[in-house]
Parts: sequence; structure tokens; C-alpha cells
Amino acid sequence: MKKFVADLHMHTLVSGHAYGTIREMAAGAREKQLQLIGISEHAPGIPGTVEPFYYLNVAVIPRIISGVEILHGCEINVLNNGTLSLNQNYIDCLDYAIVGIHQQCYENQGPDNNTKNLIACMQNDKVRFVSHPDDDHTPLHYEQLVKAAKHLSVALEVNNSSLIKKDQRLHCYENYRTMLTLCQQYQVPVIVNSDAHDPSQVGEFGLAYKLLEECNMDESLILNNNIDKLKKFLGIPL
Repeated sequence: MKKFVADLHMHTLVSGHAYGTIREMAAGAREKQLQLIGISEHAPGIPGTVEPFYYLNVAVIPRIISGVEILHGCEINVLNNGTLSLNQNYIDCLDYAIVGIHQQCYENQGPDNNTKNLIACMQNDKVRFVSHPDDDHTPLHYEQLVKAAKHLSVALEVNNSSLIKKDQRLHCYENYRTMLTLCQQYQVPVIVNSDAHDPSQVGEFGLAYKLLEECNMDESLILNNNIDKLKKFLGIPL
């Protein structure tokens, strides 16, 4: 299986519970021989995260740091009414958005409503990825999710941090195997990310890589094993 050349889900100091700067994350990416990273701070709803005003000024950050290309995203929370936790004027400043369910700001409503709420949030034009759809504390209907991802051109994430924390994320491995089987059946792209909260974790894909090999994953569906393929999916000029 090809190596991954990009990592689009990571958090810096401004997320409130992470421990590196943007430049430190870029340096960590360079050490792992990554070509591109995405900084995706937590949106409102996660305790201690940055004020949304932050996103209005990301254009001042260099696009190349330590020889690594930098994109700016945000991991936006799915709320219980099926809306996003970040207003559109801030979303418009992003290169891409990730949506995900976090128990800190979401109450489990069962698989029907959890899936419905997540799919509603996936309909925003800037949303390109779903983060860690793997935890049965907030269960999902995977076939519905995969079909919606196909229709909306949204990729589903395999999150290496979730696999590390498998004891905290209920049925994580089983859910990923189900999801990946369906992604291959319906030809839905996946993104593999570290979800790094420290520079040392950037580009750490080992458990995800192993799982994808075990599932005989179609490499053409993995977005971040080729920069041109990834940028085309994101709508970013090559």
C-alpha cells in the first residue's frame, strides 16, 4: 500500500487541549516526509477552544512552513438539532471543513437521529470530511452514512487516534471494518488522519494503515496517498 503524503486533521495550542504551534506541527510533518497538512482547530462547543474570530485572519499564515504546504480547516461539531457549531461567515474563510460528533456537545439520540443529524451537517458546501465516525456511544447507520457521503461528495475518515484509544471508543474497530466494506461497495473515498494533538503525533498512521491492509482497501479510494488526487477532491488548485 502506498504511503500517505498528507494529514488533514490536527490541533494546535489554540484548540485548548493540544500542545504544539502551527510551526511545530509543520516541523513534525517535515520529519515524517509529508507534503501537506491541514490545521483543523475545534469549533465552539469543545471546552477551551479558540474564539471563531480566529478564522477571519488565517490568510496571514504562510502557505508553506518548513517546506510543508499548509491548509486551514476546522473540526466543526454536529449539534443535536442537526446544525453546525460554527457560523457560515467563519466557515467561508476555511479551505475545508470537517464535521464530527463529540460527546462534549452532543447527546446521543440513537442511530436514526444521530445519522440524520450528521448527514444534515454534511450538506454544507465546505464540508469535505466526517471525523471519526466510529464510536457506538453515538451509534450510526453506516449504510445510510456511506450512501449520503457518496451523494454529497464527502469523504469518511479513518482516524488513527481513535484506533489508539479503542478502549474509549465503543466498537471502534468493528465499525471501521463495516464502514470500509461499504465504502468499497459504493466507491466512497476515505481520508486517513492522525488527529494529532502534539507535534510528535503528526503523520502517525500506523494502526490505520494496518487496518486498511487487513480490509484489502482499494487504494484508489484513499485520498491522501496522492497530493493531486487530494487537492482535486478539495477543489484546491494543483
